[in-house]
Amino acid sequence: LIGSADGKTFRLAAQSLTFALLLHEANVILSRMQSRYQLIPAGSQKLDLAVRDLELAGLERTSFNLSGGETFLVSLALALALSRVSSSRMQVDTLFLDEGFGTLDPDTLEKALNALEMMLQQKTGKLIGIISHVRAVRERVGVHIVVKPRGTSGESEVSGPGVRFEAQPAA
Repeated sequence: LIGSADGKTFRLAAQSLTFALLLHEANVILSRMQSRYQLIPAGSQKLDLAVRDLELAGLERTSFNLSGGETFLVSLALALALSRVSSSRMQVDTLFLDEGFGTLDPDTLEKALNALEMMLQQKTGKLIGIISHVRAVRERVGVHIVVKPRGTSGESEVSGPGVRFEAQPAA
């Protein structure tokens, strides 16, 4: 594995192992949200991603064949898994989830929020920021930082815990 002149064989082996670990962690999270899907390696080098649909006799689907809600759940599972498998050389301590919640049906939204709450309750030391206008998300998340436009100037008002304003020097 190590002997190739350009190191490509070793790189592919290392990437495959890391990818397998990422998919394992993502599948653990995904199974808690939606037991219907399982992420599997695909492509000629097994470094692409496919989704096995367990309710459709194990049919393998690409990301292009997923609905918006399915794509959201898979992406969320992968993001949370990435934060779990981060190492001391590449550490993911903060995740920002920007929308997508509005595309979910109530059942899928509930599953996604349950998965996020589970992740937060594990006391991992990770910060998860959610950017959303969906009422159900606002009601389930305890700490809010609110950003509101101030007129038509392009300026915004920011409020919430830990938000401080410092006077800007005159230009």
